[in-house]
Amino acid sequence: MTSSQPTPVVEAELAVRLSGAGLAFGDRTLWNDLDLDVAAGEFVAVLGPNGAGKTSLLKVLLGQLPLSSGSATIAGSPVRAGNAHVGYVPQQRTLDSGVPLRGRDLVGLGVDGHRWGTGLRHWKRRRAAVDDAIAQVGAERYAGAPVGDLSGGEQQRLRVAQALVGDPRVLLCDEPLLSLDLANQHLVSSLIDRRRRDHGTAVLFVTHEINPILPLVDRVLYLVDGQFRIGTPAEVMTSEVLSELYRTEVEVLEMRGRLVVVGTGDAIDALGSAGGLRPGEGVHHHHPEDDE
Repeated sequence: MTSSQPTPVVEAELAVRLSGAGLAFGDRTLWNDLDLDVAAGEFVAVLGPNGAGKTSLLKVLLGQLPLSSGSATIAGSPVRAGNAHVGYVPQQRTLDSGVPLRGRDLVGLGVDGHRWGTGLRHWKRRRAAVDDAIAQVGAERYAGAPVGDLSGGEQQRLRVAQALVGDPRVLLCDEPLLSLDLANQHLVSSLIDRRRRDHGTAVLFVTHEINPILPLVDRVLYLVDGQFRIGTPAEVMTSEVLSELYRTEVEVLEMRGRLVVVGTGDAIDALGSAGGLRPGEGVHHHHPEDDE
C-alpha cells in the first residue's frame, strides 16, 4: 500500500492523525497500517465501495469504535466520545411533521451533547452559539419553524449548523449529500467548504460520488478490500490506481469536468454498484454504507 502526503506539518497544526491505524472485525480486516495526517482547513474525501470501512473510520474518530491497532488523535489528543473539537454531519434523513422540534432546537442538540453546564451563563452562551451556527449556514428565516415542515435541503442545512455549534476543529461528514437534489448538494457542499476556509476546520467527507465536491477536495483516501491509496484527486482517481485497488480493469474518464468510472469486468462490484459491473458501464457509489 502506498500513500502520498502533503508537506509535513507540526503537531500543533494537525487536526487529525492516524498512525499505523488498523480496524478489523473478527477475521475481516477493513484497513491496516493507515497513516494519515490531516491539517487544519484541509478537505479530504473518503471514497470506496460499500463495506470498505468509510463510515467505520468516522466512528473511530468519533470515539465510537476502538482501533484494532495503531492510534488516532484529534487536535493532538486521543479520540474520545463527546469531543467538542469534532462536529458530525450525518446523512440527510427527512424528519416527519410530527417531530416536536423547531429548527433552532435541532441545532441546539449540538450544544447539549457537549455538556456546557447549567445556569444563566450557560444559557446565554448556548443561545449565542446556536444563533451563530444558524447564521453561518444562512438558516435564520426558518430557524423557528417546525423541522418537519422544512424541505430536505433546509433540514440538512440545519444539521450542518448543529455540527458547527461547538466551533469544531474537525468536521466529519457521512454521506451528507445523499438523497439531495443537485442544487442542495451544491449548497450543502458550499457551506462545509466555507466553514473550513473561514475557520480552518478540517473536513473528512465520506461520499458515494466525488463529483459534487471534486472542486473542493485537497486529497482523497480511497479504501477498497483492505487496501487504500491517499493523494490528490489527480493522483488517486486514475485508471492505473483504481485498477490496482480493485484488481480488475477500471477506466477513469473526465467529461465536462466530471469523473466517470468505467469497468470492463463482468462480475465484480467494483465501485459499490448492486449488480456488479457490466462491460462499458459507468458506475457510482450509490448505496448507503453498511460497514459492520
